[in-house]
Amino acid sequence: MGLFDKLAGWLGLKKKEVNVLCLGLDNSGKTTIINQLKPSNAQTQDIVPTIGFSIEKFKTSSLCFTVFDMSGQGRYRNLWEHYFKEGQAIIFVIDSSDKLRMVVAKEELDTLLNHPDVKHRRIPILFFANKMDLKDALSSVKVSQLLCLENIKDKPWHICASDAVKGEGLQEGVDWLQDQIKTMRT
Repeated sequence: MGLFDKLAGWLGLKKKEVNVLCLGLDNSGKTTIINQLKPSNAQTQDIVPTIGFSIEKFKTSSLCFTVFDMSGQGRYRNLWEHYFKEGQAIIFVIDSSDKLRMVVAKEELDTLLNHPDVKHRRIPILFFANKMDLKDALSSVKVSQLLCLENIKDKPWHICASDAVKGEGLQEGVDWLQDQIKTMRT
C-alpha cells in the first residue's frame, strides 16, 4: 500500500471493499441484476447462464462491491457454502413469476440461514423479488410471505420488487445494502 493509498484511507476518500454473495435459483435474474449495477460501459449485452460462479465488481458512492455471482443450477448450489465465510452481505434473488419453484427457493434459503458460517452472523440479506414485469408475478409481499421472511429475526433483511432487465428496483436495494454495511463497519 503506497503513501497515497494510506493518505486516502486516513482521509476517508478510499472506498471500503465488501464481498457480496449473489444467490438464488437458476434463471432468477442474478447475473442480469449484477450486470445492471455495473457502469454502462462495463455492462455485457448478452447474458448467459452462469456455470459455477463469476466475480464482478461495481462501486457506489462509498463502497466497492466484489460480487460472487453463484450459479443457481441444482448441481452447482453445493458450491455456495464454500463462500459463506467470505461474504459480508448476501443478495438473494427470487423469480417472482416462478410459483412452482418458490418452495425450492425457500428450501435453499433455509439451508443458507441454517449453515454454521451464516447462522450466527448478523449478515445483511437483500432479497430481490425479480421479474415483476411479468404478468403472473407475485408481489414482493407475497414472495416475502411464501419464503417466511418475517421469521428472520437475527439478521437485517429487506425485500425489493425488481425488474432486472429495465433496472427497476435495483438502486433501492443497493442503497439499503450499502447503509447496512456502513452501519456494521462503524
